[in-house]
Amino acid sequence: RMSYTLGYIPQIDCDVKAGKIINPEFIAKCPPGCQDVKYRVYGTDIYASFSSVCSAAIHSGAIDNTGGKILVQKVAGHAGYRGSFSNGVRSLSLPRWRESFLVSEGKPRKGVTYPSTLEFSSSKSTAIKPEPKKPEQDLKVPKSAATSDTSRKASEQGDTVHKVYQTSPEPMPTTQMAATTPTPTTTTTEPFSTTPKPTTTPATTRITTDSAAAKPRPGLHRVRDTGQVQASQGRGLNTAFRGTSTSANNRNILRPNAGAQQQPRGSLQAPLQTPRAGAAQHTSTEPLLSSVSPGFASKEELNLKPLEATSQGNPSCKVDLSFLMDGSWSIGKRRFQLQKQFLINVAYALGINNAGPLMGIVQYGDDPSTEFNLKTYTSPKDLRNAIEKIPQKGGLSNVGKALSFVNKNFFSDANGNRGGAPNVVVVMVDGWPTDRVEEASRLARESGINIFFVTIEAAAQNEKQNVIEPNFVDKAVCRTNGFYSIMVPSWFSLHKVVQPLVKRVCDIDRLVCSKTCLNSADIGFVIDGSSSVGTGNFRTVLQFVANISKEFEISDTDTRIGAIQYTYEQRLEFSFDKYSTKQDVLSAIKRINYWSGGTSTGAAISYASEQLFTKSKPNKRKIMILITDGRSYDDVRMPALTAHQNGVIAYSIGVAWAAQDELEAIATDPDKEHSFFVDEFDNLYQFVNPLIQNICTEFNSQPRN
Repeated sequence: RMSYTLGYIPQIDCDVKAGKIINPEFIAKCPPGCQDVKYRVYGTDIYASFSSVCSAAIHSGAIDNTGGKILVQKVAGHAGYRGSFSNGVRSLSLPRWRESFLVSEGKPRKGVTYPSTLEFSSSKSTAIKPEPKKPEQDLKVPKSAATSDTSRKASEQGDTVHKVYQTSPEPMPTTQMAATTPTPTTTTTEPFSTTPKPTTTPATTRITTDSAAAKPRPGLHRVRDTGQVQASQGRGLNTAFRGTSTSANNRNILRPNAGAQQQPRGSLQAPLQTPRAGAAQHTSTEPLLSSVSPGFASKEELNLKPLEATSQGNPSCKVDLSFLMDGSWSIGKRRFQLQKQFLINVAYALGINNAGPLMGIVQYGDDPSTEFNLKTYTSPKDLRNAIEKIPQKGGLSNVGKALSFVNKNFFSDANGNRGGAPNVVVVMVDGWPTDRVEEASRLARESGINIFFVTIEAAAQNEKQNVIEPNFVDKAVCRTNGFYSIMVPSWFSLHKVVQPLVKRVCDIDRLVCSKTCLNSADIGFVIDGSSSVGTGNFRTVLQFVANISKEFEISDTDTRIGAIQYTYEQRLEFSFDKYSTKQDVLSAIKRINYWSGGTSTGAAISYASEQLFTKSKPNKRKIMILITDGRSYDDVRMPALTAHQNGVIAYSIGVAWAAQDELEAIATDPDKEHSFFVDEFDNLYQFVNPLIQNICTEFNSQPRN
């Protein structure tokens, strides 16, 4: 029997988390508008109790953004929660949490009595219990005594209210904190975060870090939540202070009356405060975190003002650009915000516009997903608004999986890819990837994608044994000459590489990976039109030529096609610059008329060298494909050798009575890979794929330096 009628269903706000409601099972009503990204959800189907109840209900499909009744059932905590995108809500991954819940449509279960008033956990706390580990929790600055008094009064007043809405603490690394003098909860706010977080301000605090916090995550990824000082490892103070706890050594460094400490070269300076005259001296057990800048970075380094655009839709910088954004847990919240600001600055510096560069973003963690594609936003302002709303996925740094995803899914016509614009991928990676990138990168390069890497805080010497794939940057980028890779020593200096990156991305002449085996050649067909071929077989040869041409990307800037027919004499059917579309080329091939006559193959090779390949563009590969059905009346060796010396890659295809020794003399070395023979004209089609494959294999084997 239900304990309330429909009119007594309790209502909750969008920001209420399941963990703050004590009732193990309840029905509640959610208001409209809970689909907003600021209401965080962790998990899929089963959600961590740290999640917004109503936003999780939308994610699960129990309700939509208009709100409605939901049934919530508390269950045990899980070792891990998988993030996903569902019903307009992106849920995040979480390593583990103490309590979970299920959410479904608000239909009461038979025989269950539901409360008409929900019971919330008290807002007053005397100690902080150990919390499950979260990948990063930055140091917090304790509030002043005055702030504590104000918060205490507010807390005491809140105890008189039956329902208490309080923001739950975020997941944090497991620590042990012993407070000798418990005090009421105060609220601090982490930089770049609008979520208030409870903390305590004990008079004397002893903090020790769980040894498990220093263990590497799966995939040997960097862990930023250790509290150990790593100056001896050459990491500098900016690394030593990333943890959530402060060791005795840390406190000695921070104490204003301690001896001068030598800063590691290149490390970020944490400003120290000198005690005022008459001020009470801190004991050695006090954390003294209030003397440290919460960001551990100078004002210059944390300047988040967007850069002015340097190219407002500049057509000379017409590139289609995809950023692979590192959403892994290893970087933490604050660095994720710095990464977003970097992307905003890049958008302004590029001057995103339909006439110039376009930009999309793919975020990766365990799995990649498209935040928005090339045609979604076409101005820096719109991009900024979209980037600011991107939540962190969490998980590992699976860069290889992300590159495969981009190669297969991102650069498509449906996503706004422009055929004439180079495809560029900029990979942002914290430290090193947690999977292999070489094979995925190779396939992406062969698709014409220019891969850049921006590596922030790369592995130190003592960390290199944890890197899954040594020299992963050189194995991934378009060329290994340094143009495609940028190393950044700290996330707080990332803004300094905005302009260098923009300059490189817009240097279209150096985006050499835009060239593939299918779009970077001048291909000249030299076709035997002698009497022995016959009209019917000649049409078969033309179909073979058309089938090969179809495989290439044909335009005045991509692959170009030319054709010569020969007997005793030679005739230029059409030159490289005659036709600039595939359809025009195929139509021209179809219109070639059979000539008939003798067979002077050597003279035809010389004619092709003069009439076709001397007019080839300097940046094009010169490829000659010669088809003949008999022995030549003249010498083929010297004309072929001259063509080879002039950079022409020659393929010879013989049919019926063609001489094998001549085919090998015409072909480029190794001649076995560049010469083909078939008994019947009708079997020519068998050589289309092997020929294309050979052209591409040869192209892709070029040195990457």
